[in-house]
Amino acid sequence: MAFVKNIFDKNFIEYASYVIRDRAIPDLEDGLKPVQRRIMHTLFEINDGLFQKVQFVVGRTMKYHPHGDMSIYGALVNLANKEIFIDKQGNFGNKYTGDPASAGRYIECRLHHLAKDFLVTNPEITHYVPNYDGRDLEPEVYRSKLPVVLIIGAEGIAVGMSTKILPYNLKEVLEAEIKCLRGEDFVLYPDVSTGGLIDVSGYNDGNGKIITRAKMDTSDEKRIVITELPVDTDAKSLLNSIDAAYKAGKIKISSVDNFTTNHCNIEIKLPRGVYSKDVVDSLYAYTDCEKTIACQMLVIKDNMPVVMTATEIIKYYAKKLTAIIKDELEFEKKKLTEELFIRTLERIFVEERIYKKIEEQKTAETVAAAVKKGFIPFKDELLREVTDDDVEHLLQIPIRRISLFDISKNKEQVAAITGRIKEITRRLKHLTDCAVEYLQEMIGKFEKMAAEAKADEKDFSLERKTTITSFSVVDVKEVAKRDIPLRYDDKGYLGIGVSGGRELFKVTPFDRVFIVRKSGMWSVWDVTQKMFVDTGLWYCNYAEKEIINKVLFTIIYRDPVTKYAYIKRCRVSGWILKREYNFAPEGMEVLHIDTREKFSFTLNYAPKPRVKTLKGEFKAQSYEEKGLKANGVRLENREAVDIVVE
Repeated sequence: MAFVKNIFDKNFIEYASYVIRDRAIPDLEDGLKPVQRRIMHTLFEINDGLFQKVQFVVGRTMKYHPHGDMSIYGALVNLANKEIFIDKQGNFGNKYTGDPASAGRYIECRLHHLAKDFLVTNPEITHYVPNYDGRDLEPEVYRSKLPVVLIIGAEGIAVGMSTKILPYNLKEVLEAEIKCLRGEDFVLYPDVSTGGLIDVSGYNDGNGKIITRAKMDTSDEKRIVITELPVDTDAKSLLNSIDAAYKAGKIKISSVDNFTTNHCNIEIKLPRGVYSKDVVDSLYAYTDCEKTIACQMLVIKDNMPVVMTATEIIKYYAKKLTAIIKDELEFEKKKLTEELFIRTLERIFVEERIYKKIEEQKTAETVAAAVKKGFIPFKDELLREVTDDDVEHLLQIPIRRISLFDISKNKEQVAAITGRIKEITRRLKHLTDCAVEYLQEMIGKFEKMAAEAKADEKDFSLERKTTITSFSVVDVKEVAKRDIPLRYDDKGYLGIGVSGGRELFKVTPFDRVFIVRKSGMWSVWDVTQKMFVDTGLWYCNYAEKEIINKVLFTIIYRDPVTKYAYIKRCRVSGWILKREYNFAPEGMEVLHIDTREKFSFTLNYAPKPRVKTLKGEFKAQSYEEKGLKANGVRLENREAVDIVVE
């Protein structure tokens, strides 16, 4: 058994680690899940500027992501709808109406031209690893210059943990990063493209909750128009929730018309005598017009799941951006330095006629030695030693190119390269300024993209769509109206679903009722459809302490052994839901329970020899109130047969 347990433990840990790191949780480095990263890698591979069928891209991605085409297709559609990774052509679904995208064979996509500007694909900077079968290489993670995880958001459930990151406004994120680089204060809140209202008082920088509402136009008191959707909601799901609330009798409406296309437009008409101010709170309480969304910024950082805040992510990316720019500048400087060396080498080789020295040589070794010897007098002009590879490069220069070699052009190229190296050296000393400059340049590119999208009537904008405001959650108990009859029939059933019987009072589905049964047992229950409570119910009312505390219960009971009768007067001050309590001591027989302050009753006694008085008259108000757990007061030392209450 221990062996089997160890196998299960090991396999479960491996499975949990795989799901957390390689499936459900995005990596902080590039903000992407593995399937999204592999889609982008495929698009970079096949990028030729032309649109490709989505199904073709999905098929190519499967050599990196062997988990079925539908998971890749869904991730690609979702990523394309973020607008900054993939250019799309065709029906990719509608985030307002909830309509799905067309099949992959009908729609097309290509790499967005701006994706190259913030996802670093240079193998010298981004680390590539073998794919699952070892035939190809894929990026372990991209080095992203932008905080993608905040821009596009993420949602995923892994083993024992989950992430829910709402998307942020692209421009606000970049501006916050600029402020961070400059040492200025900044604050960030979510922004979704479908708009709506959000209360961020409990957001806790990404690890709390938001309350989101639909934006409504109530200027017409007989009509409500929903113009913006709550976060994580589409028109279809919103309409379903409204329909369910209407069928349950929780909201009063006449009709609902959905005119949603590329923006939300749901029109709710109200019946006669009902006005918009009377219905708005009910819509918030009973439908998806108001939702509470819990958020948690769980990401993979350094190969481990970590909970971070939005502020921490911005600071991380600000530091990371300067590191990426440094690596890119140093790589470019290294490349230019090598090119400068080659240009200098070629000029000296031609200008000083070193190539003439190889004409008399008989072997490859002596040719190489002659070339290297020819450069010895010019050692001070070279940046490094001449290698065999350099000699091979020089020997491959065609004679025609040597004869037409332009010394002036070579010097211009060298001057240009030298100038660029000096510029890179200067920029390496001012990396923060370079990072700010890059972010400002990206903002400019996105603004241009937004202007083009507006001209083409496409749905991409840098303007904030979601309005930040403050409001309290509408409590369904507060807006619910007590208009459902609570009935009790002669078979002993109580509930809002009981047919026939008598109506006790009106309730809401959220009420609780205080019940005193025939046996003297009392309890508190939620309003139910139908529940057996016994025949001869003594008392039933709303289980509200301000009501029950005022009720003085009088319990008259009899000892089944001695037949002596007792009276007890008490109040109920508290209870536990669905727990049974007894007014009378255990084993006693309850004769009568009353809630009046004053009343009279008569006890009939068992006949005894030489006893003429067979009745005893009493007044309940003559007896003092006691505690709920106290015993009653004996009325007389005589056997009571029954009771008559006036």
